[in-house]
Amino acid sequence: MVSPVSPVTEVSPVTVVTGAASGIGEATVRLFQERGHRVVAVDQDAEGLAKLAVLDGVLTLAGDVAVPETSTEAVRLAVERFGRLDVAVLNAGIGGSGPLESEGAIERFDRLFAVNVRSVALGIRAAAPALRASGGGAIVATSSVSGLRGDPGTWGYNATKAAVINLVRGAAIDYAAQRIRINAIAPGGTVTALTSGVLAHPELGEEVTRRIPAQRWADPREQAEVVWFLASPAASYVTGVTVPVDGGLSANGGILLPPPAR
Repeated sequence: MVSPVSPVTEVSPVTVVTGAASGIGEATVRLFQERGHRVVAVDQDAEGLAKLAVLDGVLTLAGDVAVPETSTEAVRLAVERFGRLDVAVLNAGIGGSGPLESEGAIERFDRLFAVNVRSVALGIRAAAPALRASGGGAIVATSSVSGLRGDPGTWGYNATKAAVINLVRGAAIDYAAQRIRINAIAPGGTVTALTSGVLAHPELGEEVTRRIPAQRWADPREQAEVVWFLASPAASYVTGVTVPVDGGLSANGGILLPPPAR
C-alpha cells in the first residue's frame, strides 16, 4: 500500500523511517516532518500508517522490512517522489524470546534476527547508493540497552540488539569515506506498544522504574530527538557510535538501587 502525497514544490531533506507506525518510529516521522523533512514511513501495520499518511510530505509504504524488496521500494519511492535521500532511520524491531529450550525458541529467534538485524543490513545496503547520489547522508539504527547488557528471559532479543551495535560499528567504518555516517541509539524504558505489558504489570512496572536513575520512562519523542541529532549536521563528525538514551539505566551497575525520586 502506498499513500498519495502532494507534489514536491521545493528541495527538502528526505528521510526513510522503518517501524514507523507506532512508538519511536512514529515519533521520529512526526518530528522530522515538523522540521521540514519529506518522509517515507515504512511498517507492516497498514492501519497504523494511516494516521501518518494524512501528514503533508509523508508517504507511507506497508511491507515487511525483513525482505529486501521493502527497503528497495522505500528508497525508490523516496528518490522517485521526492528526488533524493538524505537520512535512513532503521528503527523496525520486535521483542520476545522465552526459554531457550522451549518449543519454537529457535524459530522465534530466526524471526527476531530477521526483523531486528537483517532489516538493518538490508536498509543500509538499499540506502547507501541514494545517499551517495545526494552527496552523503546519515543512517541511524535502533538498538537497545538490552544490546549493552543481559536481561532475564530475553536472550534472543539481547543477542539481536547487540548485533545491531556491532553491525553499525563495522558498516560505519566501511562507509565513512563515502560521507555516509552510521550510528545507533540504545533506548531504555520507553512508553511504546512493545513495553505496554511491563508498564501495566502491577509490580514489574514499578520495579523496573526504580532501577532507572531518572525514575521514569522515556517518551518516544525523547528518543526521536536523539535520532534527529545523529542525523543532523550537528553530528557531522560522529559515526560508528551507539548512544544510550535510557535515563542512566546503563550507567547503573545493578547491585544497588539508585536514589528514589524526591
